[in-house]
Amino acid sequence: MTHVPPGSGCWPDDPARPDTPVAHDPAEVGELAGASRTLAELTARQSVCRACPRLVEWREEVATVKRRAFAGETYWGRPIAGWGDERPEVLIVGLAPAAHGGNRTGRIFTGDRSGDWLFGSLHRTGLAAQETSVRAGDGQRLIGARMVAAVRCAPPANKPEPSERAACFPWLSREVALVAGSVRVVVALGGFAWQAVWPALKDAGYDLPRPRPPFGHGAEVEISRDGTPVRLLGCYHPSQQNTFTGRVTAEMLDQVFTRANVLRHL
Repeated sequence: MTHVPPGSGCWPDDPARPDTPVAHDPAEVGELAGASRTLAELTARQSVCRACPRLVEWREEVATVKRRAFAGETYWGRPIAGWGDERPEVLIVGLAPAAHGGNRTGRIFTGDRSGDWLFGSLHRTGLAAQETSVRAGDGQRLIGARMVAAVRCAPPANKPEPSERAACFPWLSREVALVAGSVRVVVALGGFAWQAVWPALKDAGYDLPRPRPPFGHGAEVEISRDGTPVRLLGCYHPSQQNTFTGRVTAEMLDQVFTRANVLRHL
């Protein structure tokens, strides 16, 4: 089995059913995302997408070959849907799931070192119920927050191609639009997420400054929607490269998410 069959009942929190419609090309992604009326409908459709052949082949190959440390585990092997509160005050945007992290566990930023750093900080700052995120169904929950990825499938070498980013964009755009009414803070994990979320915010009706402010750790930009102020925060991605070199420390992550937690209550 190269991936968990949708709606099979063998995976905790699987949002899809056997009859969930599947996007097979970018045009169908746009159609299915745009027609999704609820987050439940949208996340189900995200989780079965097959629009990018290279990504489908890679995620399923990884799920079959596996890593030795996880050889006895069943991999999710499907796109990673948005996850967290349905009316979040904090929206956390990342790049893409990891091959042996989210692609294995079925939850973004779960089961790898980046996730250990991220969820540790979210727990310390009051945005996650537990300090670790190990697998779907482990009891973890986000508090007033939601996580999404700009690209929903694990890409080879962690580098999605421009065409793949474009094909996946309607999923992000629609999810941002569906939660926009409650969001007070958007946290972009890394420069790519900062760039990717900008057009999604525009599509959702946010008023954005021009020119686009540059990304940086601790960067803070005030935007608004229907007269309601919202803050966009920049945060270095807690990748192994960044954490090993000290470019990102636990204190730096806590600084951003403490700020996010304060802003969501204003």
